[in-house]
This record gives sequence, structure tokens and C-alpha cells, in this order.
Amino acid sequence: MKEDQFRTQYKKAVDTMSSSREMKQGLEGKMEQKRRPRKMVYIAASVLVAAGIGLAGPSVMKQLGGTSSPNQVAQVEPGTPAAGNSAGVVIPKIELPDKSSGAVADMIGLVVYQGNIYTQAAIRIEAADAAALRGEKLGRTTSGIDEWSGKDAYTELASNIGETDIYAVKGYDSGFLVMSYTEADGQVFAELYEHTNGITVNSGADLIGKLNLDGRIASAQWESFDSWNNGKQQYLPLPEGAALNGFLSALNAAKPLSADSLMAQGIYDNEDRKLVYLELADKARVELTLFGKGLVRYGNAPVFFEVEPGAFQALWDNLK
Repeated sequence: MKEDQFRTQYKKAVDTMSSSREMKQGLEGKMEQKRRPRKMVYIAASVLVAAGIGLAGPSVMKQLGGTSSPNQVAQVEPGTPAAGNSAGVVIPKIELPDKSSGAVADMIGLVVYQGNIYTQAAIRIEAADAAALRGEKLGRTTSGIDEWSGKDAYTELASNIGETDIYAVKGYDSGFLVMSYTEADGQVFAELYEHTNGITVNSGADLIGKLNLDGRIASAQWESFDSWNNGKQQYLPLPEGAALNGFLSALNAAKPLSADSLMAQGIYDNEDRKLVYLELADKARVELTLFGKGLVRYGNAPVFFEVEPGAFQALWDNLK
């Protein structure tokens, strides 16, 4: 993998994970890159690294759908064609570690709920708006999972984020999205966790549809790759209207493509991509990455979506 490609993907992964200040400074110093600041407040769920940057890098690649070392925790295999459906992509359940193998690696924030593993979501909410989204209390996490944990540690509501209350999120299926929420010393610490593994994606609706975007977009912005890559935060307004509505409709119907083959083809070698940010009526913020080849990706799920060319181009032409 090219160094500049690794740097770009590593920056993306670090920017969407939560870690201690000291750990982030150490990792970013090694990569010699500027971190794009975020306004979001995250609960303290550290990126746990066992062997320094050498092991963290491959695992980050796994989260982005690339290749990696087999000695890692909570790894997600890239999507594969669904049995009997050439258009579908299967995202297997997250693989749990075998403690007897001696594997020790890094982790992202995760929570076990109803037998499924939820990881830090690609949909964001600011701390000030979290209380309004807090639904029914689902339980309280335990802090039994760390980088040395085996399968037996992944019990109901086990986590690597410490002890905190877990809630449903108003307006979303708890089978997809849950929230950790804590108030301490007058401050709110909240984080969203999504379940995007162990599913079959036959169209954009099977993943993007879970965000309930239809009729709920309050505002939209976009950012060039140069701005994102250099932390400039040069957000430009994206007018609502036919182009955006048509794009979102086409995205729900879009064909899913396995991430592994696209990564092998070097999709991240090309900087012809743009970021779209959708703020919803509930203040949640959804980020989509658009690739000039007519593809869209949400978060780190190992699947891309091929949008109908006319609808994609109509929106792309507005991002100037």
C-alpha cells in the first residue's frame, strides 16, 4: 500500500475514533499529520494499542475495508457476495478473539447488546443535543473487555468504554443504533454506537435506510478532499432541492459493492472525492463520502454503493 494512501486512511480512522489525549498525540506524532478538530464530545473509549504504530496501522486498514494482520481484536472481514444474490454484500459478524492464540491488538469503542457488537457510529451528535435523543434505558455496561479479552468476555452489555448507561435513540431502531450517556460535573458525555455487522446488504436501503434520512434533513454542507485532508474545515452549503433529493432516493436503491475488491483496485489512490454532511432535524450529523467514479460510502462498513449515474452526477455537479 502506498504511503500517502495509508496516511489518508489512517487519518480518517483516527479522526473517527475516540482515545486518550496522550495516545492520540503519540499516534499523530508518528504519522506527522494534522488532526482535524471536532466539536463532538465523546465518552472515554480509548483506542487500545498493544504493539505501537506497527500493529495499529494494519488494524486501522481492516476498519477501512483493507488488508491487515490476522492478530487483531474485533476485526471486520470485507464484504463478500451474498449466497444466491449476486447483487448483495454480506458483512459477517465481528470476529471475536481467541485468547489462547495470544493475539493482542487494538480496539475501537464497542458495546455488546442483545448478542450483537455495536461499534462507534459514523453518525454524530453533539453533547448539547444528546439528551433530546435519549430514549428508553437499555441497561448499564460493564468494563470487562480489553485488548487481551477472549470470547468469554463478550457477554451482554460488556464493553471497553467503562461503566455507563446505554439508551435507545429516539427515531432509530435499537437493532441499529444505541447511545451511551453520562452526566458528570455538569458535563454530558455521549456517543452513538451502531450495529453494521452480521448483515446482508442488498441495496442502500439496508444500511443508509436505517438513518431515516427521508424528510428529516435540516441542512446540508459539503467539503472538498483538499479541505478535509488538510483540516481546513472549508464547509460549503449544499442547497436542498431536486439534486439532493434525487441523489438520496437513488442511494437507497443503489447497488452494494464489496469493499475488498475496490480497495485492491486502489480506490483511495485517487483524490477525486468529496464529503457531504447532512444535519438532520434531530441534530444528528451524517457523513457520506462521494467518489468521482459514482460510488458512495457511509462510515467504515466494508461496502460501497454504486448510485444511478444521472442522480449521482446531478449532485456531484453542485459540489463546486
